[in-house]
Amino acid sequence: MQLVLQIAMRCLWLGLVCTMQHYPASWGHYDVCKSQVYTEDGLAWHYMACQPEATDMTKYLRVSLDPPNITCGDPPEMYCALENPYMCNNECDAETEELAHPPELMFDFEGRNPTTFWQSSSWKKYPKPLQVNITLSWNKTIELTDDIVITFESGRPEQMVLEKSLDYGRTWQPYQFYATDCLDAFTMDPKAVHELTQRTLLDIICTEDYSRGYVWKYDKTVRFEIKDRFALFAGPRLHNLASLYGQLDTTKNLRDFFTLTDLRIRLLRPATGATMVDENNLSRYFYAISDIKVQGR
Repeated sequence: MQLVLQIAMRCLWLGLVCTMQHYPASWGHYDVCKSQVYTEDGLAWHYMACQPEATDMTKYLRVSLDPPNITCGDPPEMYCALENPYMCNNECDAETEELAHPPELMFDFEGRNPTTFWQSSSWKKYPKPLQVNITLSWNKTIELTDDIVITFESGRPEQMVLEKSLDYGRTWQPYQFYATDCLDAFTMDPKAVHELTQRTLLDIICTEDYSRGYVWKYDKTVRFEIKDRFALFAGPRLHNLASLYGQLDTTKNLRDFFTLTDLRIRLLRPATGATMVDENNLSRYFYAISDIKVQGR
């Protein structure tokens, strides 16, 4: 009932009239707004999908890590900068608040100085892989409305997979693969989202766009581009949302693609910044995430 009132208030604010009848039929599971427009035949109703507002879904999730003891600080550990192995002045200590980096710092308020972030233990067990699964669970079905954006405080991973579940984590499907070398890491040819078409929208691709080189000042994010996929139906500026909603409602596979109950970030290989790992200074290699953005409804 609260959702119905929110939709009605939103439509009234826009000068629209809301109705709960499902018309046109192509918007079967969406609520419908209508407004009066003048046509050659006189005054007529113009129907459109009436959606509740998208919101920051990270406010409602539960996060878990695998392995569970992968967070740094127990025991305390010193870390070195990836680009400078002699700059080792970053300590992680789980027992000291200002030196601890627990998982909830991936979702706290951004804009603090210094930046807060979650951090893994270092690659001290090399050559055993340093791998982490970060699982975000909502215990409900959510529909994505914007890009998923992961901001790394460390180097961006050289290998990573983003996965989704539609059944509360019982089964998983890949969303996208990320690597410095897609062919070597996943036996996949590299591809960019802008190469997709309406016919290939559901293809699972591997991109090299977010995995190359060192982390520089403006080069910290990894994205899963939701809006670029929406634009294939709604136009480059998303001006034709009616077409998008119609496609989502009549094409189950397409609707399911943007829907999930759980999201999993599989970190498979940290940034190394070079072709060879410096085995004498493994404290240079780790994962650190300062922010994760998931917008949906």
